[in-house]
Amino acid sequence: MMKQTTTLTTLTFVIGLLPDNWTLKKKLNDHASKFSFRLLSRAFSAIVTYHQIENKPMKNGICVANHTSPIDVVLLACDTSYAMIGQVHGGFLGILQRALGRASSHIWFERSEMKDREAVAKRLKEHVEDLSKLPILIFPEGTCINNSAVMQFKKGSFEVGGVIYPVAIKYDSRFGDPFWNSHEYSMLQYLYMMMTSWAIVCDVWYLPPMTRLSGESSVDFANRVKAEIARKGGLVDLDWDGQLKRAPAKREWKQKEQLKYSKKFSSSPRHIAPLECKNDSPNPST
Repeated sequence: MMKQTTTLTTLTFVIGLLPDNWTLKKKLNDHASKFSFRLLSRAFSAIVTYHQIENKPMKNGICVANHTSPIDVVLLACDTSYAMIGQVHGGFLGILQRALGRASSHIWFERSEMKDREAVAKRLKEHVEDLSKLPILIFPEGTCINNSAVMQFKKGSFEVGGVIYPVAIKYDSRFGDPFWNSHEYSMLQYLYMMMTSWAIVCDVWYLPPMTRLSGESSVDFANRVKAEIARKGGLVDLDWDGQLKRAPAKREWKQKEQLKYSKKFSSSPRHIAPLECKNDSPNPST
């Protein structure tokens, strides 16, 4: 793992010294990125099958995928170069973020900035509108889900506009469970578990590009994309927020579910007609 990280750091440092307007820099970054992430995937014994590669994300679009593990980024970046967006981290992830940022344009936010939706949307929109930028990779669920379902997609990335490239990721847990439960394991503990598993076997489907329909809200668009990802990956399509594993449900969500539940009773017959019972036995009074 350390050798792979050192390789990535060294390559991106050298590429970062080149002028930004050089076409050669973009080509070198593309080759170096794929080489480094493929080398990194060997540490997990990753076996990845990519389907429908004709739909791979192109320039200046947004790639959205379901999220099971931090390894998702590594496996997707083995096949296509992406720009990343996320919160600034320290430690091992911080090293990777700084290394990637030297060679290409990624969007890293401080924790305080992540709460400013307008600032995030502005930087995201500027990136998407720049034809020279790489497609940006986003996991709209905002948290890791356990490889069985697709949870609620946050609408932010669907409000920006532009082309959305959906990607479905499905792991074969028989060889190693890729789900990262951050409450139980630190990043280094999790990576050790992945490196000591039999293998990380995964299928990746590139779905046809999707755009927002006329009159379609960002929430409806997000749900439409989520449904396609769930269908292709053989995952359960759920409307629940993945953050429920960390925080109690909001009051309005409870009320919405209560309303659905009450409608089941209101639609059923209120009165059930009594059954007519025939008594064939002789009447003792006659």
